[in-house]
Order: sequence, then C-alpha cells, then structure tokens
Amino acid sequence: MARTKKDPNKEPGRIKQMWQVLQMTRRYDSLAVWYLALAFLLPVLLGVALAFLFSNPTDQIIGFVLFIIAGLLGGLLAFLIVLGRRAEKAAYSQIAGQPGAVGAVLKSSLRRGWAASEMPVAVSPKTQDAVYRAVGRGGIVLIGEGPRSRTQRMLDDERRSVVRMLPNVPVNFVYVGPDPESVPLHKLAGRLNKFKTALRKPEILAVSNRLNSLGKNQLPIPKGIDPFKVRSSRPR
Repeated sequence: MARTKKDPNKEPGRIKQMWQVLQMTRRYDSLAVWYLALAFLLPVLLGVALAFLFSNPTDQIIGFVLFIIAGLLGGLLAFLIVLGRRAEKAAYSQIAGQPGAVGAVLKSSLRRGWAASEMPVAVSPKTQDAVYRAVGRGGIVLIGEGPRSRTQRMLDDERRSVVRMLPNVPVNFVYVGPDPESVPLHKLAGRLNKFKTALRKPEILAVSNRLNSLGKNQLPIPKGIDPFKVRSSRPR
C-alpha cells in the first residue's frame, strides 16, 4: 500500500509547538533555560520533601505517591507559565523599537476591561513616531511610541483634543521608546493596570465610543495602516 503523504499545511502538534517556542525563546533569551529548570524543579523538590515529611513510603505508599505526582504536576504548570512569559518577552524583544510595536501589544496582551486599537491615533510622517490610545479603569491612557523628546508634543496635542471632549476623565501618559525612563515593550500591558481606578465598566465603553467619534471628525488614519509606509502628502 502506498504511504499517505503528510499535509504540509497541517499545524504541528502541541508538543512540537512547545518545542518550537522553547527553541525560539532560547535563541533570544539565554537565561530562559535556567528559569525554566528552576520553575520545574522547585515544585518537584517540594513535593518530594512533603512526601517524606507526611507520608511513610513503606506504610503510606498512596499518600507518598500522591505527593510526588502533585509535585510533578506543579512543576509542569510552573514550567508552562514561565515559558509563556519568557517567550512573550523574547517575541516582543524582536519587534521593540519598530513602528507599530505598541499596536501589536495593545492587540494581543491587554486584559479584559480595556478598550484600545492597534491603530495609532496620530502618526508623524517624518519620524514614524506614533501615539496610541487606550481606555480602561485608570481612565484614558495615551501611549507615545518613540523618543520622549519627539512624542511629547504629539501627546500634549492629543490630550488637549481629549480634554475638550471629556474634561472630567483623567488622561495619563506612557512612553515606550529608547529613553531610560520609558516602559519596556513587554511590560506595557502590566503598566496600564497600575493606574488608579477612575472609571467603571459602563463608563469605559461610553468614553471609548465618545473618543471613537472624535477620531471620525479628525483626519482619518486608514484601517490597516503600515507605519513603515506613512508618507507626508505632496503639496499641490
């Protein structure tokens, strides 16, 4: 009988996917292996210690085995959690500094309760610096992508537009760029959740809808914009 040909478009299995993620993470994060080994071994060693402490392997074999199994499962869970975080950090390190990187984070990493778009609300055609907007429990957050010296004016202009429409909603700034005080790309989602609560869930939706109407009245940025291809309009 002829062997069935493998479908080249078929997605790899879970184990193979994990292996690929691990290899990618090792390539960009030299400490990942040590973190993963520590995350796995600590729960396993804890399970073994509890097994010897609370169960006698000769008289209470079931309890002894259960502690060992619990340690193994805990180690596997910790391994997966650490792998996910280190892989996310490694992935973001590859796009850090590129136009549109903040939009990728807003699209994939924001928690529930936030309303944001991967498209910037303002772009500098000359420098490709951009301003993104997110709305959550902390109010309105304007995120500058690029050096602070260049994005500060863009953020101030956007804040004035927002305050004219929503004067009672707090507006916060976050900077993502090469400056030492800027927020690293992989920590952006966590930084947004540190703002003091100012809006409730229904208010978040209302503020987001109001801001979307503000964007419609301004010069539109076409959906699916490629920040690398932004060019200033030619003079007539």
